[in-house]
Amino acid sequence: MSMYKYIRELYNKPKEGLGDLWKERLIKWRKEPVSQRIKRPTRLDRARSLGYKAKPGFIIVRQRLIRTARQREKAIMGGRRSKTQRRRKILEKSYQLVAEERAARHYSNCEVLNSYWVAEDGKYKWFEVILVDASHPSIKKNMPWITGQRKRVNRGLTAAGRRSRGILRQ
Repeated sequence: MSMYKYIRELYNKPKEGLGDLWKERLIKWRKEPVSQRIKRPTRLDRARSLGYKAKPGFIIVRQRLIRTARQREKAIMGGRRSKTQRRRKILEKSYQLVAEERAARHYSNCEVLNSYWVAEDGKYKWFEVILVDASHPSIKKNMPWITGQRKRVNRGLTAAGRRSRGILRQ
């Protein structure tokens, strides 16, 4: 078996597979900022299968989300609140898509390639988002298709976006 298969098996049941390392990671990650840039992916097998390469121009960001009902922003207005302008839940978006959008907003010069689940506890969910610097010379040479695209995540072109649009089934 290859190394990637062993990593994949660990993440089928991470609490049993990783043991104390799992608890230590979650304690450490809770104290970190919401968007944390990391040097290398936590799940190398998943990152490589989604297009990550250990080359300049690729960025990995661990994005933390609060596990609550995903709601629209509160309407800021003077006077009374009309009945039609209340906060409604955003049901058509997954946590993964919201994480990709937030990472893209934080790193505005990069394009979102893809993302994957890393961990969750009772309060938070963590996703690692693979970002690509489209203006980097090595990316322009090896991935010319992404240099012409802008705001892929907002147009629903990532895997999570395509899944929410009903194009990609899983």
